Amino acid sequence: MADHRADPQLLAAREDDAQAPASLPAGRLQGHVGAVVAGSLTAGAVAAVLLVAAPFVPATEAGVTGAVLCGWALGWAVLAVLSRATDQPQPWAVAPALLMGVSGVLLTAFGSPVLDVLAWVWPPVALATVVWTVTRTRRLLRSRSRRWVLYPVLGALALASVGGGYQTVREAAEVVADPMPGRLVDVGGYRLHLSCTGSGGPTVVLEPGAGGTSSALGLVAPAVARDTRVCVYDRAGRGWSEPAGTNQDATQIATDLHTLLHRGRVPGPYVLAGHSFGGLYALTFAAAYPDEVAGMVLVDSTAPASATASPAAPDGPDGPDGPDGPGDRAVALLSSTARLGLGRLLGVPTSTHLRSAIDEYALGSTHRQQAAALRDLADRPLVVLTAGLGHGADWTAAQRALATLSTDSVHRVVDGVGHAGIIGDPAGADATAGAVLDVVTAARTAQPLAR
Repeated sequence: MADHRADPQLLAAREDDAQAPASLPAGRLQGHVGAVVAGSLTAGAVAAVLLVAAPFVPATEAGVTGAVLCGWALGWAVLAVLSRATDQPQPWAVAPALLMGVSGVLLTAFGSPVLDVLAWVWPPVALATVVWTVTRTRRLLRSRSRRWVLYPVLGALALASVGGGYQTVREAAEVVADPMPGRLVDVGGYRLHLSCTGSGGPTVVLEPGAGGTSSALGLVAPAVARDTRVCVYDRAGRGWSEPAGTNQDATQIATDLHTLLHRGRVPGPYVLAGHSFGGLYALTFAAAYPDEVAGMVLVDSTAPASATASPAAPDGPDGPDGPDGPGDRAVALLSSTARLGLGRLLGVPTSTHLRSAIDEYALGSTHRQQAAALRDLADRPLVVLTAGLGHGADWTAAQRALATLSTDSVHRVVDGVGHAGIIGDPAGADATAGAVLDVVTAARTAQPLAR
């Protein structure tokens, strides 16, 4: 009877035949696909950096994002082309090349409208492309570069897709769950959010600090509204307000606020209350429109530049780097990360808000110089509130100096709260609202502040 058991040597030979690559067409190189994968993706990363810095690319979020996508599209295209010269062609690389290339060109050419559409379209399409690409590479790429080079890049793309989808859905849900109070008022090419409550006069206008929105004053405004009219608003690019498209230094912010109040039919004079950087904007407003200010409250305010200090060189019309400078590009690139959900880790919900906040801090020295234009408030009531925690002697001394701006002023230290808590903690918010109402009473009765 014949022995039907397979010969071990015959089995080994068959396995070798199965694993051996087919004969290569002329001109193809065996074993170099790993270098092609690594080199192509590196070229894509380098191209992305160079395109972001290119002067012909707009220094906007859409322009910079489009440049990054075009750079990576080039890398994928190079992989598809060069891998054809190896024993393992990778035709699938055409798919991410087309996806990123078309998206990048549209973003660079048409800007924000395309960015808003892609926020919904890109995440599912990119994630599907990643899944499809992984299945193709498992069949077509027999190289360690698949695990050590390609999969990390695809993993990052998948995370960006999931994060982008989450951010887009979360923003839409927040709009539904938290409808805008008040209204939008056009101040000259863009609209700012304004919300006023209460009745009586003089009207109080609250200014949040750097990076803040009107909601940051959610404990202070209702307490003030019990006795007089109070208005909160969002600066350009913040909260419900639209971005301005130009730098927002203290002078421009004061101009916007003045336009907002007048076009919003909020008559003056006003009691201005500014927290942190908001104090600089209140001072700048008072310097520009002195007849429209009835009193002021500086809430742990940043101090203006010293009147005796040498003025710094003024910023250009588009910021310290000039139009489309490297600073603008860096800000645009950083703000684009908020569309991936990363901004929420910093407490910044949207990319527009993130860019606005970064720009605000970058212009800090300019804000301080412009606020120094106010030399005195004459005898208008002024309360300077200082947080009792977290400050050194220099800050406290600067707070005392602010109190000298008026002949009718009071400096109060709010014990037990820090810089944020002076408006965000119940005790701090009560102290702030009390100071505002003290100034309202003094302005209303034409009597000095109660000491």
